Amino acid sequence: MATAAPLEVDVAVVGGGMVGASLAAALAGSGRSLLLVESVPLGAAAQPSFDERTTALGNASRRIFEGLGVWGDIAPEAAAIRAIHVSEAGRFGFARLEAAAQGIDAFGYVAANRRIGAALWRRLAAAPDLKLRVPARAQDIDIAAGRVRFTVLGADGAAATVSARLVVAADGAHSQIRAAAGIAADVEDYDQVAVVASVAADRPHQECAFERFTAEGPLAVLPLYDGNFAVIWACRPAHAREVLALDDVAYLARLQQQFGWRAGRFVRASRRGSYPLQLTRASTTVGARTVLIGNAAQALHPVAGQGFNLGLRDAAMLAELIVNAAGDVGAPDLLATFSAWRARDRAGVVRFTDGLVKLFADRRPGVPLLRNLGLLMFDLAPPAKSALARVSLGFGGPAPRLARGLPVRHV
Repeated sequence: MATAAPLEVDVAVVGGGMVGASLAAALAGSGRSLLLVESVPLGAAAQPSFDERTTALGNASRRIFEGLGVWGDIAPEAAAIRAIHVSEAGRFGFARLEAAAQGIDAFGYVAANRRIGAALWRRLAAAPDLKLRVPARAQDIDIAAGRVRFTVLGADGAAATVSARLVVAADGAHSQIRAAAGIAADVEDYDQVAVVASVAADRPHQECAFERFTAEGPLAVLPLYDGNFAVIWACRPAHAREVLALDDVAYLARLQQQFGWRAGRFVRASRRGSYPLQLTRASTTVGARTVLIGNAAQALHPVAGQGFNLGLRDAAMLAELIVNAAGDVGAPDLLATFSAWRARDRAGVVRFTDGLVKLFADRRPGVPLLRNLGLLMFDLAPPAKSALARVSLGFGGPAPRLARGLPVRHV
């Protein structure tokens, strides 16, 4: 096995998915030496940042991407969400939100992961102060008081020793960096599987996103730039297997039965995919010279589309602290500040998404009727709608400069 020269960097980011790549893009050109390690080859569909799933981006996320210089690449294939319709199957109550009524152009945008990932990696490929190791994996991780050391093993068998002042875990819900740092994580299985597909309807989507709560889980139908819809259907595992086994005609009929006709008649479907739904929550987001961001810190149910937006705010705030730090980027006080500044947003998003899933899964007598009345009351309450329209800015604590349309570096 060939051994490359040792690498000494300020920040090592392990995981080059959308959150890790966003952090690297925010740090590029900052004067900090930076290494990004990603185990999947660039552009491979095995990397969730390059697959056919879609992500709903809030306005704060759009501003972050504008600040990173990648929104121009994403925007041509991003569909605006200018209305949101929320309903429960079998009930008469519903709520509808209009962006124009809230004084904003759109609540957010829906883009394919592959488009977001490709835009970020194009930005990284042009960064002169970034060392990329792709495909490669980190192993033999040793976290000490002054440095983090590990080995990067490339797909060609070449190995290099890395010494970093700070290691950032952006390596997903089953993070090896989190495990090496001795940070525990709670995992709660929702007993649901998301079945995802792209579906065409016989009429335009009119830039409306739908969230319909069914007896088995939420069903999201989101507008796409090409006029189609992205469907994220949370089902019990046995039902998900059945839905995945249906031919296209039977799938469209089943989807129509569950969703209804408010988006028109569904006439064509893409190949379906699936993934299990769990809540994974690390006990803390920082350790000795270690920070967790994105799914390594918290992996959420896709209801309300908050997971990636939260992870992107993690990355933006961490970049802000690193870029503006006067000294050691892995110092305990810097990491404590990151943890404190992100705590309220993180707790609020986790509570909001987990609460929604459990509220609409509650079938105790009287609860469905109360939910239905709650939707009707919400539809009649402008202050509640205004509060929900601001969700993309976060659930509390300082907002990252990039999310406010400001440069990451203090001027």
